[in-house]
Amino acid sequence: MPRFGPIHRRELIATLRSLGFTGPYSGGKHEFMQRRSLVLTIPNPHRGDIGPELLSRILRQAGISRKEWEQV
Repeated sequence: MPRFGPIHRRELIATLRSLGFTGPYSGGKHEFMQRRSLVLTIPNPHRGDIGPELLSRILRQAGISRKEWEQV
């Protein structure tokens, strides 16, 4: 059950995979993951964690509710 807040990129990818996404695949400047026809851009690796604001935007684009995210 991932928390909704600062999260490591590796944990984000693992959780998205458990929600049916495949990837990450190489793209232009950023990698992306896919689920059916939805293409979700994910942030590049960097020193810090992914903050709650960015996580919220990623989940909104993926069509995943906060409740669904916390139940995985």
